[in-house]
Amino acid sequence: MEDSVRNVAVIDIGKTNAKVVLYDLGRRCEVSAHTMPNRVVATGPYPHFDTDALWTFILASLAELSRDNCVDAVSVTTHGASIALVSGEDLALPVMDYEFPLDPKTLADYRAVRPDFCETQSPALPDGLNVGAQLYYLERHFPGQFASASMLTYPQYWAFRLCGVAACEVTQLGAHTDLWCPSQGRLSSLCDDRGWTEGFAPLRSAFDRLGDLKPEIVAAMGAAGPIPVFCGIHDSNASLLPYLMGRKGAFTVVSTGTWAIVFAIGGRATALDPERDTLANVDAFGRPVPSARFMAGREFAAMAGEEPGEADHEAAEAVIAAGVMALPSFVRGTGPFPQRAGEWTVDPAGLSQAERTAAASLALALTTTVCLDLVGAEGPVIVEGPFARNGVYCDALSALAGRPVEAKPGLSGTAAGAALLALGTADASAVAGAGSEAEATAAKPIRGLAAYAERWRSHVEETGRDEMPARTLGALK
Repeated sequence: MEDSVRNVAVIDIGKTNAKVVLYDLGRRCEVSAHTMPNRVVATGPYPHFDTDALWTFILASLAELSRDNCVDAVSVTTHGASIALVSGEDLALPVMDYEFPLDPKTLADYRAVRPDFCETQSPALPDGLNVGAQLYYLERHFPGQFASASMLTYPQYWAFRLCGVAACEVTQLGAHTDLWCPSQGRLSSLCDDRGWTEGFAPLRSAFDRLGDLKPEIVAAMGAAGPIPVFCGIHDSNASLLPYLMGRKGAFTVVSTGTWAIVFAIGGRATALDPERDTLANVDAFGRPVPSARFMAGREFAAMAGEEPGEADHEAAEAVIAAGVMALPSFVRGTGPFPQRAGEWTVDPAGLSQAERTAAASLALALTTTVCLDLVGAEGPVIVEGPFARNGVYCDALSALAGRPVEAKPGLSGTAAGAALLALGTADASAVAGAGSEAEATAAKPIRGLAAYAERWRSHVEETGRDEMPARTLGALK
């Protein structure tokens, strides 16, 4: 590793929270972090992200981090399903919240022109989760602004704000957008058919040094320039990157947060099912990766409540013994059970908080196991992000999947991968290889789990589909 690049400021914009993390590549750890909620503005032409507030936060955080530490480089990672339309130095239109429910007519018309799954490996998703649907909506409703704008993928929009160089990048284009053809490594037929292809900013590698931090930002940091800005990467792909570069053989990464994204590397060949939210993501080297996903953070909050506390093994065994189950999907339209209505086998109001948290943790582990099966996952499982701190989830996942689970509970599971971009592929491989192998902690047994899992799967397969309204069932025997 070059001495000139050690501390990387990683701008990490997740769907729920935004962070600016100082990551030390030498010690492979986070030095400091600032965080804020990622708010959605309901006013205006449509619900959109508060990019002005995020920009103010980013600048203040960079200045604060540089007071006590040298910042050698800046890298960016963001959630998927977002794109920025830029005219000159400014946004032509606000960055749409992908949970905005597009009007039925526009969505139906879009579905009629979107490419087949066999081309894009992108399933048809609700609201604006396919970026192509967002662009179709914007083109229809705001034709003037759309026609004059350049399109930047979301991490690269923030890199553009930082250094002034416009770009797009493949991990973001390849994350269920309908815009990318993974087998050919090019924009999809949708972009050609709609005349969008020329509107995209140039495609750059996630590892590319786009430019240097603008002088006024460097001055506000009190730093000595230049400070390079790297192209950036989709957040779940950032979690995957250190393992791609540092491991051999089959393994699976489960990147957790608002979403759980399951990446199967070197697994068995299996046909992906677009009806169950499986897809091909595209890694930082342009290669398709069999993936599955569900909205784990939202599911957990719906089941356990907003203040769930720590998952407890004793409570888990108690809910197993009592047959208490939380059954997906509390967030409809996504995950391996998109047509199910979330439900409990008992009234959750009668449970203690510890029991609700335990039941929710078991439900997430069971859903993750289904995702592993759907994408042909093999080898050890690495859990990144906040659910790596949930011992019941990790231990249940290990037992149910029949394989070791390695928990990586850092504040930002994406920071390490995004920071590696500043080293280039050769040096990044050396650093990733030195830190990616780890011994899985022995899973703590959970009594009765196997039989409980069998009953849970039976309930999920037999009940709760579209014809059943969302409700709380009486106790199931």
